[in-house]
Amino acid sequence: MDVDALVSEATARIADAADSAALEEIRIEALGRRAPLVQALRELASLPPDERRARGDELNRARKALEGLVDDRARELRGRELEERLRTDRVDVTLPGVVHPRGYSHLIEQTRRDILDVFVGFGYRVVDGPEVDLTHYNFDALNHAPTHPSRQVTDTFYVSDDVVLRTHTSPVQIRTMEAQPPPVYMATAGRCYRRDTPDATHTPMFHQVEGLVIDEGIALSDLLGTLDVFMKALFGQERRTEFRTHYFPFTEPSVEPYVSCHVCDGAGCSVCRHSGWIELGGSGMVDPKLFEFVGYDAERYSGFAFGLGLERIAMLRHELPDLRELWRNDLRVARQF
Repeated sequence: MDVDALVSEATARIADAADSAALEEIRIEALGRRAPLVQALRELASLPPDERRARGDELNRARKALEGLVDDRARELRGRELEERLRTDRVDVTLPGVVHPRGYSHLIEQTRRDILDVFVGFGYRVVDGPEVDLTHYNFDALNHAPTHPSRQVTDTFYVSDDVVLRTHTSPVQIRTMEAQPPPVYMATAGRCYRRDTPDATHTPMFHQVEGLVIDEGIALSDLLGTLDVFMKALFGQERRTEFRTHYFPFTEPSVEPYVSCHVCDGAGCSVCRHSGWIELGGSGMVDPKLFEFVGYDAERYSGFAFGLGLERIAMLRHELPDLRELWRNDLRVARQF
């Protein structure tokens, strides 16, 4: 192998390399594991001792010379390529930027936060509970008789004989009372499930907000006053409120809170079923029988509870004619609030 000719040819090719990629190919051909120069260095051991030293010095000088040329050319090419990128990648800062649309919380989530903020302002503690719960918490501990209609498979989604998708957030009340002694001032909000046919005011999956107060000297007037202040805080002072007697297994006496229809303002329409009022949920004084399940002294303590529908509250606040609009993925519904 003519070392001088090899170095001369490689030097010319290194000088002519157009970019870093081309230079790397030349380096591999001249100095890689299979390059003739490297192969010659590996074969030095086969030479006679009197030739080995001189030949080794010659080959090593050639290798170091080529490595130096490659390094110098690589620095030169990197600098040139950097200048080219800086020239071609320039950004005109006077151009208008890209507008990224703002995200929105779902109206139900917005409403949930606003409602819980009101009760936090009242001094209530926000708690949570499971959506899949035992029938003990969903029915038994809430004083539902074994023959109560809500226990039927036509009304409730059963996971197994004693496990259901909760039909209301009221099981959280029992779990909270089990976990602490009185006084209790709590609020919760979450998903519930019932076998309802979808219409303007019903869906099989819906949300409730639940409140519970247990303390000494709690009366029905405390409940009515709390709900009146709460509804006016959400809907405005111009909304009319009304309470009607009702029956719930876990409260006695029981009342339903109503607000005047936002569509017809009480004149009667399809949204309010021509009554002028929209029912928000149920409430009442906690039945003393519930205290037996959690070990509270019914002679010393009394309390009230309420459960309100988040979808109906969202409808009223944002004047939606149909709660199904909340689940149709129409961004216009979210963007306007």
